[in-house]
Amino acid sequence: MWRRLSRMVRSFVGFFISVGENPELILEQNIRDMNDQVPRMNESIAMVKANATLLEKENDRYKNQVNDLTAKVKASIQGGRDDLAGSFAIQLEQVRGALARNQAQLQTAHSALDKALAVKKAFMLEKERKTQEALNAIRDYRRAQWQKKVADSMETFEVAGISQTHDEMVRKIEEQTAVNEARMELALGNVDQQKIKIEEEAEKMQANELVKQFKAEMGLLSPQASSGPAQKTIGGTEAQKTA
Repeated sequence: MWRRLSRMVRSFVGFFISVGENPELILEQNIRDMNDQVPRMNESIAMVKANATLLEKENDRYKNQVNDLTAKVKASIQGGRDDLAGSFAIQLEQVRGALARNQAQLQTAHSALDKALAVKKAFMLEKERKTQEALNAIRDYRRAQWQKKVADSMETFEVAGISQTHDEMVRKIEEQTAVNEARMELALGNVDQQKIKIEEEAEKMQANELVKQFKAEMGLLSPQASSGPAQKTIGGTEAQKTA
């Protein structure tokens, strides 16, 4: 009883410890964490790509403004309006400066997008590798846990107790067999042994007489040897034979 109680207490303590440090649960949580990082990474990449898209649109707008202002400057000069041409030229220089800054920013955005996509690719490969490694480790852990249960069952298997019960049952059967044999001997001892012997002798005499009669009928014995108090044979009386 004490051993069973001690084993039960140890099992409870081991359960709480195993729950807190269960490798299977930790690896499964790691897999979920890696999967949760993918949407966040996609969101970050989407923001970087959106920024690059906005810069591309601004770049196109600046280019259109440069073309438009260039045309206006040329038209003003051809029209003899140098004052307007100068005003448009100043605006053109400002737009060209904005275009140059925008192109630098666009190049940085494209570079950042390429790096983000490369990071995602590397992360997905590493995620796949770690996920597969974790799944393999979980399978190994489950197999080890099953083997541990089998080992624990074998360790707690009380061979001595079973042997004791086995020997006790065998001894009881042997005792019952001995008692029944003794009762049988007593029962047989109460039978009239003398009567049994007389009946056995009578059966032997009857058997001998029948054999003599067969031999006489077969002509193997003389009539005197086969004669006796009774003239009855196996086949009937002598008169019945002659008839």
